Amino acid sequence: MNGGTRQGIDLTRVLHAPQRRVFAAWTSPEDFAAWYGGEAEVPLDRVAMDVRPGGAWSLVIVLPGVEMPFHGVYREVSEPDGLVLTLKDGSAPKEAEGEIVTVTFTDLGDGTTELAFQQRGGSLTPAQYAAAEDGWEAFFDALAARLATHP
Repeated sequence: MNGGTRQGIDLTRVLHAPQRRVFAAWTSPEDFAAWYGGEAEVPLDRVAMDVRPGGAWSLVIVLPGVEMPFHGVYREVSEPDGLVLTLKDGSAPKEAEGEIVTVTFTDLGDGTTELAFQQRGGSLTPAQYAAAEDGWEAFFDALAARLATHP
């Protein structure tokens, strides 16, 4: 992809978990805290999720010497098929809507689910999108591990 025209992120993963379990991993504070942030710590007491259209979500990723807050609003909640939510980090302007994240969960049968992830908004530079994509890849590795250990 041309680095100067990048406008978002598209990722697809096949997860070895049923569709409803994958949906729950995105909507349960315990699950979300366990995988969002990859190897970094997300203290459960710093996670808030009001999973309904218009409901807010927030969390804080804690690294040695730094805290990285993320927050947004659920736009669509379609259990167990997916979610649309906004995503902002601590550096985003207050008036900015933030990035739009769409995740779709497709039941592939045999207890597997395809996760299709899309992030759009154009508010990041190409380098920031590349870094964010690497971050999401690490998060999804942690999600797969969470689903394996907490079926």
